[in-house]
Amino acid sequence: MTRGLRVERLAVRGAGGPIVQEVSFAVQPGGTFTLLGESGSGKSLVLHALMGTLPEELQASGRAFWGDTDLLALPQRQRRALWGRELCLLPQEPWLALDPSMRAVEQVSEVHRYVRRKGLGAARRLALAGLAAFGLDGASGRRYPHQLSGGMCQRVALATAQVGEGGLFLADEPTKGLDADRVEEVARGLQSASAQGQTTIVVTHDLALAERLGGEVAVLLEGRLLEQGPVSRILTAPSHDYTRALIGALPANWPDRPRASSGGSPVVVGRGLAKTYEERTLFAGLDLEVPAGEIVSVTGASGCGKSTLGNILLGLCRPDHGKVWHQPGVARHRFQKLYQDPPSSFAPHLPVGRGYTDLAKLHEISLGSLSPILDRLGLAGSLLERLPGQLSGGELQRLSLARSLFLRPLFLFADEPSSRLDPLAQQRVIQLLDELAEEKRLAVLLVTHDEAIAAKISNIRLRF
Repeated sequence: MTRGLRVERLAVRGAGGPIVQEVSFAVQPGGTFTLLGESGSGKSLVLHALMGTLPEELQASGRAFWGDTDLLALPQRQRRALWGRELCLLPQEPWLALDPSMRAVEQVSEVHRYVRRKGLGAARRLALAGLAAFGLDGASGRRYPHQLSGGMCQRVALATAQVGEGGLFLADEPTKGLDADRVEEVARGLQSASAQGQTTIVVTHDLALAERLGGEVAVLLEGRLLEQGPVSRILTAPSHDYTRALIGALPANWPDRPRASSGGSPVVVGRGLAKTYEERTLFAGLDLEVPAGEIVSVTGASGCGKSTLGNILLGLCRPDHGKVWHQPGVARHRFQKLYQDPPSSFAPHLPVGRGYTDLAKLHEISLGSLSPILDRLGLAGSLLERLPGQLSGGELQRLSLARSLFLRPLFLFADEPSSRLDPLAQQRVIQLLDELAEEKRLAVLLVTHDEAIAAKISNIRLRF
């Protein structure tokens, strides 16, 4: 039976006080409700409060009626019984959601077996079909998560989450790290599920996706609901200054700033580079230079070899053919990589600040140089005291960038540096890279799925 969701004064509190402050909204049966707002505003916590997966140190209050059932009042054991059946959650980070010891097809297949009670052979066939629906072939299904790109892992997580066909689907950033064609696939899939009666709540920074999905939308800031209503009205005639700023910060609305050549000497050079993966040629005969003070952008579909190229230039993997040259006389730690999946960059059981103190000691860098970097990224110093699991994906992404910049890099391979950021934070991060290229002669290899960002920021563009 199709149900709707009614949330009344939902709040989330931690030891330091309220984080989400009495949010109320309703979603009609088969409807879509989208939460927008800056990273760290509490959007994901709303989903986890409904699902019953909040960290132990946080408590939810209020009411959330799924039909006649108040989810927040259910004992945890009873709510867990609804997981994968009535309630399905797509977490924000596939790095944490997927089992690193299982192949992709096995992760999807086990939901068919244990939730939908299919036999082994049928479960595998359905899993392969589900992966194919998201553009992943049988070869991709046989790979482990670490053998897939970030966008591919995101699609595996989506295929897994949608197997349960739960009446309430909670999707946290379902399209991050995906190219435009894959975003369209996800949007169509969500709309199709909605047409079949699935009630959907989506957390996203992608305003175009929110517009595509339709339905109702709400904007959160610092845990408070600023405004809500039909997506067509909110995105065309917002009533709050913050919402207007959010829309104005979309890359398409950035001022044009033609970047002249810096005239800098090459910091990294690749000649005749070629790489094949499982009999598929990613690139061949590729020549590329990244000069000091310039930004080279690489765009293309998920899994096409963009990150592999950056890894080859850094020496993290070898090309099948060709050579890489680095500017001589430069310490290795000044060639830096910003990883696509922020949780992979931090030890889960240590405060994030520990990484900075260790680096300061190892490379004899003053910790005093960190504060200006955090300020320019819009990060509070108090975040350094938290564990990675206590931070949003956008906060972790910016902290990871801050750590790379702390080492005063000469070359930065920035792999999707703004994929988890709202438009305002994204604009701040990309602007900072632009400024550092000018101020510090930083050479940047920028991998992005956003053609608008590449058009606005790059000296040189490479399309795969």
